[in-house]
Amino acid sequence: MADSMPLDVLSRWVHVGTAIVILGGSVFLRFVLIPAAEGLPEDEHQALRDRLLARWRRFVFAGIALFLLSGLYNYLAVSLPRHRGDGLYHGLMGLKILLALAVFFLASALAGRSKAFEGIRRANRNWLSVTLVLGFAIVALSGFLKVARPGASPPPASSAPSSAEPPGTPSAEPLG
Repeated sequence: MADSMPLDVLSRWVHVGTAIVILGGSVFLRFVLIPAAEGLPEDEHQALRDRLLARWRRFVFAGIALFLLSGLYNYLAVSLPRHRGDGLYHGLMGLKILLALAVFFLASALAGRSKAFEGIRRANRNWLSVTLVLGFAIVALSGFLKVARPGASPPPASSAPSSAEPPGTPSAEPLG
């Protein structure tokens, strides 16, 4: 599988890089731009909002596409083979995917033009805050999933290590 390593690395970079851009941009919008723009006269505020959303919308929709493509590849080609049969891993991955779908919906509603979601856009501070909390929860889950050892589970409470090696140290016994 060494042949796929460059693609695996590229896909990971795309996924993490997209998260940095989208999450960082959302933090900037919520905590810097929105509060700063509140002092503008209404016509200037609306003009700025329209210009901003026209540009941000492209980042959001491209980001969602990149997340879906790189995430699907990362899961099927990298994670699934390493974590086959690991119920905790796949349960948490499922939670991460559900949270990501909620973020995609909210980000699309906030950046989009649909009249059906105008209420979400009017309450953009609140919904952007919810989106950020979900986004940071996804980052936290991702960090845990990235370091979770495939198939690792704690030893039963009644068993103690039989040697001086710390728990989790691979056995020196030959496999066979």
